[in-house]
Amino acid sequence: MSIAERMMSRRSLSSPRVSSPRAGVLCRALTVALLFTTPMGLQAKIDDTLHYEPVAPTIEQAPANILIARQLQFTHFRDLQINDELSSDVFYTYLDYLDGQRIYLTQQDIKRFDRIKHQLGSALKTGQLQPAFDIYNLVQQRIIERLEFALSVIDQGIDTLDFSKDESILLDRSKADWEPDTAALDQLWIRRIKNAVLAQRLNGTDDDTITENLRRRYEGQLKRAYQARSEDAFQAYMNAFAGMWDPHTSYFSPRTSENFNINMSLSLEGIGAVLQSDNEYTKVVRLVPGGPAAKQGQLQPADRIVAVGQEGEAPVNVIGWRLDEVVDLIRGPRDSTVTLEVIPANASDETMTKTIAIKRDEVKLEEQSASKDVIHIDRNGRDYTIGVITIPTFYADFQAMQAGDPNYKSTTRDVRKLIAELKQEGIQGLVIDLRNNGGGALHEANDLVGLFIEDGPTVQIRNANNDVQVLNDDDPSVAYDGPLVVLVNRMSASASEIFAGAIQDYGRGLVVGSQTFGKGTVQAVRPLNHGQLKITQSKFYRVSGGSTQHKGVIPDIEIPSRIDKTRIGEDALEHALPWDQIEAVPHTRYFDFSAIIGELRKRHEERFAASPEFRLLQREIEFLEQQRQMETVSLNYEKRKAEHDRIETVRLSIANARRELRGEPPFKSLEELDEWQDAQAADLNTTDEELDFIIREGGQIMADMLDLDKRMASILEPRQLAAQASPQ
Repeated sequence: MSIAERMMSRRSLSSPRVSSPRAGVLCRALTVALLFTTPMGLQAKIDDTLHYEPVAPTIEQAPANILIARQLQFTHFRDLQINDELSSDVFYTYLDYLDGQRIYLTQQDIKRFDRIKHQLGSALKTGQLQPAFDIYNLVQQRIIERLEFALSVIDQGIDTLDFSKDESILLDRSKADWEPDTAALDQLWIRRIKNAVLAQRLNGTDDDTITENLRRRYEGQLKRAYQARSEDAFQAYMNAFAGMWDPHTSYFSPRTSENFNINMSLSLEGIGAVLQSDNEYTKVVRLVPGGPAAKQGQLQPADRIVAVGQEGEAPVNVIGWRLDEVVDLIRGPRDSTVTLEVIPANASDETMTKTIAIKRDEVKLEEQSASKDVIHIDRNGRDYTIGVITIPTFYADFQAMQAGDPNYKSTTRDVRKLIAELKQEGIQGLVIDLRNNGGGALHEANDLVGLFIEDGPTVQIRNANNDVQVLNDDDPSVAYDGPLVVLVNRMSASASEIFAGAIQDYGRGLVVGSQTFGKGTVQAVRPLNHGQLKITQSKFYRVSGGSTQHKGVIPDIEIPSRIDKTRIGEDALEHALPWDQIEAVPHTRYFDFSAIIGELRKRHEERFAASPEFRLLQREIEFLEQQRQMETVSLNYEKRKAEHDRIETVRLSIANARRELRGEPPFKSLEELDEWQDAQAADLNTTDEELDFIIREGGQIMADMLDLDKRMASILEPRQLAAQASPQ
């Protein structure tokens, strides 16, 4: 094939009439053989053996589209019409899914879609999928062009790249404009490659290894692009459509629907992590309590997985992969090890990755069970004994329950037993730790509230028809009637928020920590002729009338957290349902904390100001915030190295400050720190014998409550104040 023929071939592929079915026929007959001329004179890598086969809608997908449209319009909690405005929103959301970082398409490409942009609404009602498939096919072609271009740059030799210029690159391009044309996009990709090379060089990787790493990454992505399927386009389009109603409404393809763990919770068998797609990446949403990843300790929420490796094999780059395929790669035999290369949530640069080895295992119910501890607080010569119950999730062994086993495990049954044991140990107050508890069985949250109140409503549930169901605790018995503190953080969600909100509304205890997740919606999975639709059908409300949706539960006493609220939480999700409120239901107020809350906060703040652990936490939070606020990184070697060294010095300093607090010798280098972290993570039996200082602060607040006001004795023998239901 001559250069002229290749150029003609490229023009034919890059300029299809996206609204014409004939364009798809033409593209099928063409080989993707691309030539690029750039200011640097780079020529794209040519592979005449590879062909991109444009995907087309199947006969089953059109009726599924129509069913999805009807379900969304008539049964979703949010009342939203399919019109021209929605059409435009779906269009841009679909493009965000396909090219979220604005690195494949140009402004010229976007302009071609102007007519389609306003036609998607009517097309979605009638199952006309070709316009969306035309968009998908063009994006796939552009992805192939970009990856071929990247490989051509690598083939020229990374030693030819110039790192002496005063250049920089934008870290997050999700809000940036698309580049005007191909020439500008070429320059953007050269900067992206320089960024990847620079980051690896600063981490001590040699150029040969960097070249191999990058070539493997781009070739892997290229292979995925050539393997595009009709269902990929349909699922992306339907999820862009369904996501207009709320972020928890989504379409599952038939393949995804085959696996309950994937389709219902996206739970990864083998490591215990909940994942979701995030542009080209697979992002960790949360860790399953008691699972291998949670026990290993290195994988964290908001980490993004870029590669997956099996024992004895080279890692496979999974950028751009479908979620179900990443799941399949991570799953494996029990006791085998999977290696994940991730971009840490706090990384200042997408090229800064770390490798985590996790031994696969099943998540055992007993490892998610509630557990207890006791702490002793010396206050003015008086010793306070405080019980602590940690609840990782709201669980119930449904199989044992249905089989009639009188000793089946559940959150409420286990906590009742732990309370009885703590009473025997003479506790004067109780701390319930719900941090990182992502929820679980709704009835368990309802029953757990019942352990601390005589009877009454616990949560309200409103459906799309505005019908409200009130769940009640009908058991007048109380397992614990003493002072109570509930610890929460940003990862406390759903059932955790129901429990914490009820305890707060009843004046039954204080909520301490950081604002919770804000997941206050209920989903149901409905079958289609082709796949399934997970759709939001109702919403949770507290007994005081306010929703837990979006806003979550606001603590009475706040403690800062390392978790980035801008990236994790309901209010960080696009199209999340808003907070609102309905009429409160009558409920008892057991104690009015307004007379003492000011003094409790004052004592807490004074104690934290004097606490070396809290000062270290604040320092770490400030450091992480500085990293998050970095919008660009330099591509000049000297400037980048100086910034890299500064960041590594701070990391080591924070780690050694924590070692000093524990009376342990400092690390001499970051390499020693990393080796220690790897060793700790590899030993799943390693535990921190000392309760963390947040739990201990919960005990201190409890001691303040007991020490501050003799009226707290009224909680020890609960008295009901006048029934009231003032909104929070």
